[in-house]
Amino acid sequence: MSMKLRGRLLAATVCAAVAAGMAAPASAETLADAIALAYQNNPTLQAQRATQRALDESYVQARSGWRPTLTLGGQAQWTESQTPILGREQDFNGDGVPDSSGTPGSIRSNSGAAQLTFTQPLWTGGRVAAAVNAANADVLAGRENLRRIEAQVLVSVIQAYSDTRRDQEALRIRQENVNVLTRQLQESNARFDVGEVTRTDVAQSQARLSQAQALLQSAVAQLAITRASYATLVGQNPGELAPEPSLAFLLPTDPDEAYKVAEQFNPQLRAQQFTEQASRARVAGAKADRLPQVNAQLGVTQRGVIDPFEPRDRFGRTYSATISASVPLFSGGLTSSRVRQAVERNNADRITVEGVRRNVLQGVTQFWSQLIAARANISSSDEQVRAARIAAEGTRQEQQVGLRTTIDVLNAEQELRQAELNAVTSRRDEYVAAANVLATMGRLEGRNLVPTVPQYDAAKNFRKLRMTWGWVPWEEAVAVVDQLATPYPGHKPGEKPVEAPLAPGLAPAPAVQPAPATR
Repeated sequence: MSMKLRGRLLAATVCAAVAAGMAAPASAETLADAIALAYQNNPTLQAQRATQRALDESYVQARSGWRPTLTLGGQAQWTESQTPILGREQDFNGDGVPDSSGTPGSIRSNSGAAQLTFTQPLWTGGRVAAAVNAANADVLAGRENLRRIEAQVLVSVIQAYSDTRRDQEALRIRQENVNVLTRQLQESNARFDVGEVTRTDVAQSQARLSQAQALLQSAVAQLAITRASYATLVGQNPGELAPEPSLAFLLPTDPDEAYKVAEQFNPQLRAQQFTEQASRARVAGAKADRLPQVNAQLGVTQRGVIDPFEPRDRFGRTYSATISASVPLFSGGLTSSRVRQAVERNNADRITVEGVRRNVLQGVTQFWSQLIAARANISSSDEQVRAARIAAEGTRQEQQVGLRTTIDVLNAEQELRQAELNAVTSRRDEYVAAANVLATMGRLEGRNLVPTVPQYDAAKNFRKLRMTWGWVPWEEAVAVVDQLATPYPGHKPGEKPVEAPLAPGLAPAPAVQPAPATR
């Protein structure tokens, strides 16, 4: 853990511990601010973007199968041959003087060669076309996974924001409860001194106050935990948080619309559909291994003696132009096995699409039901708070005239605080359920929530790699031949439609600057 993050988390704990006694900042932090910070700085989201950029390179690597290769090779050789000759004098070294009889002869030579080879694939039997289609589908699936991670991060930010507001309000309620029970204990002691109540009433007040103080410390600890979660996601500690803005502009009017949007735009479902297209392209690639390949090759070779004083005409140069075709005839069943394997993997991916679709619809049903239940709980909790407040006030007044006991007042206060906590929790649950519905539908995105923040374009890096280093003008012609002149065509995956951004977002509208006065 870095020292910077450790300091932030420690600060979150310290701030939570003294939150009850600190004054609120002058300006409140909004949910749009938190989402904007997380969208730009969250490590999980940034890492996924880097992963997607790395995945984009697989498309370039696949297309390199249509591009030429240029290789330069060199060779240097030195040889010495020694042959023993006995009983005869011969001239071994070529100087015109016979060598000694019985001594070995020695022949030395050196040579060198340099070769430049240019190889251009003309037809790969659809192998490269299938690999390109599979890589393209993988890239599109990666973009949907990036959308899914973004939605998960934003849901976590919204939940951390709502949890922090809930726990801040719970801490306020617990502190108020301690204050009320402290006054109740003081009142019980005063009445005990004049003989109006018994020691039992004082003990009951003391017990409830001790319980309230313990609950207050638990609320302080819980707030420290949620503040730390908030700081981990957003990158800074929460201040005084403003109320959550409405998400109604993104929510559908009925569950049928939510199902329809989720089936079309849910990132997990779309990613699985692209994964199935990628495995289908790999089936075509496995079948293409049965077809021949055609390559063209140009070569230049220079050979000669490695000696700077040798004349240039002692060096030989060879030019070659070759068109070669290779046909696989027998692979011991390897190719057929790979085809069957690719087919079954595609079957698994195709079946998984239906499983993911069912899970998505189940998620919509689950979160929509939670949303409806939370909305109903809000109405009930508000009514419970109203009634409990009236009951607590009435019980307190009735105690003054002897119609109620101390325990009745304490129970009424406890019911009021619990009702207030239920109301706070209900509002938090409603907002988090709405965020989960939007995430399952595929609408919880930065462009919908904070449109004023510069949006990350996952396709920008991919477009930049389309004609990067290594691209050649005739690549497209080779690609057309490879894609069309094959009995196993692989279908090129296409990008799915994207839902248009939904205004106005959570960010406040920019202030309009007044026009300059004219004279």
